[in-house]
Amino acid sequence: MKTKTKRNPDAYQFTVRPLSKEEGGGYLVEYPDIPGCMSDGETIEEAIANGREALRDCLDVFAESGRKIPKPEVAAAQWRQRLPRTLYSKLTKQAEREGVSINSFVTAIIAEAIGAKLRRPGGTR
Repeated sequence: MKTKTKRNPDAYQFTVRPLSKEEGGGYLVEYPDIPGCMSDGETIEEAIANGREALRDCLDVFAESGRKIPKPEVAAAQWRQRLPRTLYSKLTKQAEREGVSINSFVTAIIAEAIGAKLRRPGGTR
């Protein structure tokens, strides 16, 4: 029996990490709640876009095969942040240059910063 359950891709958290030269360079995106669901890209933004596509494909495979779709461990969250106009302007311009929304761009920056912190000695997971 096939399941009709669909999950919202935005509800799934992902991790981003740089790939070493030995791994081919670029960035890797993984979805911890969906075993084996990952993708990569030359830039963080490209990796996230490719990762979202991989996530949609993985969720479709679960649904089409009748397997139970894993629930997101932690639901996506949202907050509002006031920024100085100059910083907002810089973020908006950079997001436009990279062809992504400001939300995607800021999410990528945060994910990269957290990944870098976790890779440093003493970083916690």
